[in-house]
Amino acid sequence: MKFKTITNDELETLPFDDIAYIILKEKGKKMKINDIFKIICDTLNLGESAFENQIGDFFALLATEKRFIQLEKGYWDLRENHTAEISIKELEDEIEDEILPDEDKEDDSEEETDYYDEIDDMDDDKEEDDLKDLVIVDEGYEDDIDM
Repeated sequence: MKFKTITNDELETLPFDDIAYIILKEKGKKMKINDIFKIICDTLNLGESAFENQIGDFFALLATEKRFIQLEKGYWDLRENHTAEISIKELEDEIEDEILPDEDKEDDSEEETDYYDEIDDMDDDKEEDDLKDLVIVDEGYEDDIDM
């Protein structure tokens, strides 16, 4: 749908966010929020006072609408034009950088230690037995009790 081909009657029935979507889609580039809303106000003949009174509401509308994304320096664009590509390896490296100090980092060529190997290497405390008070109850115990 081309912005210039839409009649004023059709534009008056559209919400501001839909009009902003059409404008950004047609322009194909990021724009400042003031410029977008100025086009909308001029097209709908709303006047300067409507621009000044409603620019805050228009900002809130775009900020809560998932189709739009706010960029740096006050620019806005369509979210569909900005995809995030995330590399798992980059994330792993980033996490490793945050968790381990440089001297504790392992060389990738070394074989990783298995979690279960570490558990097997732990010494059990022979003096403290967590299961010393454990009582085993046989399911058939009712038959064994004389009443």
